[in-house]
Amino acid sequence: MYLASDNSGPAHPQIMDHVLAANADYAMPYGADPVMDKVRDQLRNIFEAPNAAIYLVSTGTTANALALACYCQPWQTVFCSPVAHIHEDECNAPEFYTGGAKLTLVAGADKMTPEALSRSIAAEETRGVHGPQRGPVSITQVTERGSIYTLTELRALTDVAKSHELPVHLDGARFANALVALGCSPAEMTWKLGVDVVSFGGTKNGCMGVEAVIFFDPAKAWEFELRRKRGGHLFSKHRYLSAQMQGYLTDGLWLETARQANERAAYLADGLRARGASFLHEPQANMIFAGFPRSIHQKLHDAGAKYYVWEGSLEGDDPDEVLSARLVCDWSITKEHIDLFLSHF
Repeated sequence: MYLASDNSGPAHPQIMDHVLAANADYAMPYGADPVMDKVRDQLRNIFEAPNAAIYLVSTGTTANALALACYCQPWQTVFCSPVAHIHEDECNAPEFYTGGAKLTLVAGADKMTPEALSRSIAAEETRGVHGPQRGPVSITQVTERGSIYTLTELRALTDVAKSHELPVHLDGARFANALVALGCSPAEMTWKLGVDVVSFGGTKNGCMGVEAVIFFDPAKAWEFELRRKRGGHLFSKHRYLSAQMQGYLTDGLWLETARQANERAAYLADGLRARGASFLHEPQANMIFAGFPRSIHQKLHDAGAKYYVWEGSLEGDDPDEVLSARLVCDWSITKEHIDLFLSHF
């Protein structure tokens, strides 16, 4: 009953097979391995972007921070949601790797609106040399509350950014989950809408630990290479990153695992709804925020369930008080696991 995070699950066997295959012989280091050449071709084909510059790193924080650093000067600011991962969960890594650029939180919930983004952008560059200058817009897809931007919503945000000649970064730690939910192509969710760089997640969706950084404008390629090396994130035995990504992309595995995670989350949401649970946000991908009584939370924790109580405390006198939980399904969770979880209601 592991529903704490899609970081908790195992790596997919197909990905492990590719890692073992990469371990069988010698290969050139630092991304010069032949598997990486194939990965670049795979991703360029998937994104319909033959000139894209593609790099692999081991964590989403690295991908986000280094990508943003290539588009943001130290005296600029990054516009993002108040609950964006780059704000809440990356220990100021974007600020560190950009050399001190700040984050400007766009007022609202987990999904930015074009109106709020416009107001935030307009509020900057109003104090001349004394204030921060406008920098990139960072959009999280899927959001940290499990919501998905429609293509129309994404286009509205990128239009605002482009009207101010600002670059757009897409934090796609759960990129595949959003894609299968929307039923669109990677190109339609990125560069065709005006996204300049995407952090393409693998770790949460079945990999051991690999993320791709994809620049649709290769002019930023050399800068990224320098920043990756200087930041200590250029792997010597890079082939093990390459092998993971190759296994992830081969035969559409990345879409299959995302579809499985989304379907299991929908199954869980249906079960919770049937048992009277409330939802902080309508479930759209593989992450659910649900409210149910403290007594049930206590039963679940006593039974060994792993998840985060999001709002409230397990300790309390009122067994009927509703506490919210964050429940995340990864590719490996089964209906039997979910049924066992639901049996404690």
